[in-house]
Amino acid sequence: MSVADRIDELAGRALRTRWFVRAPIKLYRVRLGFLLGHRMLMLEHTGRTSGLPRQVVLEVVERPAPDTYVIVSGFGERAQWYRNILADPAVHVSVGARRHVPARATPMSAEESAAALARYATARPQTWKRLKGSIEAAVGAPVDTLPMVTLQLDPGRK
Repeated sequence: MSVADRIDELAGRALRTRWFVRAPIKLYRVRLGFLLGHRMLMLEHTGRTSGLPRQVVLEVVERPAPDTYVIVSGFGERAQWYRNILADPAVHVSVGARRHVPARATPMSAEESAAALARYATARPQTWKRLKGSIEAAVGAPVDTLPMVTLQLDPGRK
């Protein structure tokens, strides 16, 4: 096994470890989310079964406009946050110094997702190479396409 394969395997294991992937949420809760800059955001959504508030920190894939963010579901359509926003697209976003901003989550078409992923891979080839390997190690399958979501912030809505 090569060093790169070993790194992917370890990163994939980390992505499957609940405490590890939830750790950045604590930064947002204590108002330090700005330390993660604009490449990460915290998505607050509603549990589709429980109705309880849920949070997840995700990487921003693209920012096509000042109040628009594109995020990706690395675990595909089975990710709990993704399934929750399909049931209720009214969400809140914390990113940079902005906290708990109302937003609307809109799943992108397969074609839009593929195009956005291709742009990401072109803009950040090394990051994509590592991320792709880590995701594939975590899900145990090749990643050809991943579902993506557009978040449109609406700072005027409460």
